Amino acid sequence: MKSLVWQGPEEMSVEDMAEPGATSGEVVLRVGSAGICGSEIEGYLGRMGNRTPPLVMGHEFAGTVVEAGDGVDASWVGKKATVNPLLSCGVCRMCRASMDNLCVKRTMIGIQHPGGFAEYVAVPQSCLTEVPDSLDISAAALAEPLANGVHVARLALSRGPVETAVVIGAGTIGLMCLQSVVLSGVPDVSVIEPYEARREHAREFGASAVFSSSEEAKEYLEGRTEGFGADVVVDAVGAGETRRIGADIVKPGGSVVMIGLHEDETSIGFHDVIRRQVAFTGSYAYTKDDFARAVEWISSGEAGIGELSPALSLEHGPDAFADLVRGPSGQIKVFLAEPETK
Repeated sequence: MKSLVWQGPEEMSVEDMAEPGATSGEVVLRVGSAGICGSEIEGYLGRMGNRTPPLVMGHEFAGTVVEAGDGVDASWVGKKATVNPLLSCGVCRMCRASMDNLCVKRTMIGIQHPGGFAEYVAVPQSCLTEVPDSLDISAAALAEPLANGVHVARLALSRGPVETAVVIGAGTIGLMCLQSVVLSGVPDVSVIEPYEARREHAREFGASAVFSSSEEAKEYLEGRTEGFGADVVVDAVGAGETRRIGADIVKPGGSVVMIGLHEDETSIGFHDVIRRQVAFTGSYAYTKDDFARAVEWISSGEAGIGELSPALSLEHGPDAFADLVRGPSGQIKVFLAEPETK
């Protein structure tokens, strides 16, 4: 089978590999579509220490079950499913508390295990969620990034009612956070995004207002919040600048939920953070419940990214990664999948 293999910083190759078989408790999935994640771009550049080459990346994917291993109901064969790539032990303290995203033994398909940038991939049956046959397979692959947004929204609302929220960044994860916060009932959710095409996407997916700069957002918040600032700020970028913007525009007693991973270390003046009692919360991945909610919203059409671009073949994978490194474009998500041969 064809596989897209990351060989090291800015090195990708398409290789022929042996097709996987389904061991006990596993299925083999014929990958129908796999989205390229922003974290994989960082990994491609060699900025993610949790990825070791050679590696078949791809953790946002869906497809059709073609083989069931021992202990798996044979009726799964032929079904269309999306994959929760986060594997947890199920027994540690975090898992018992339904915080499986923080499992001390967690691993991820596409990071510690071969991922979806291949024709076939073996995954535990427990990772599968069946999706309607009518659902576009690339839309099904969006359940994973949307689950990140669902988790962010849950954390954002965990400290009390939220009337105003600001999302920084309108890339894929930013748009998923935006939609999740809106669908969770927050009435005023605005977005800061310097790229016009991305601002248009934010408007399309429910933003109350969009801004090209933090200064514009602050002016908006002055009038909407009596000068106090946003109840919640979501940083979907993860740069030093965006983290500082979050701290600047959130209200006293508010919270900044951080999901972006662009930079590791950031300098922030903590005297102001302490005196204004601002809470910083990291958001990592999602729980099983978050993923289930994401599948519901994708399947119902309540969330998504609008018109989906056709998946590129794996042969185009190296060029697709190289193009994405050059910076944002008007395309929200790039999908890869090897076409089935007749």
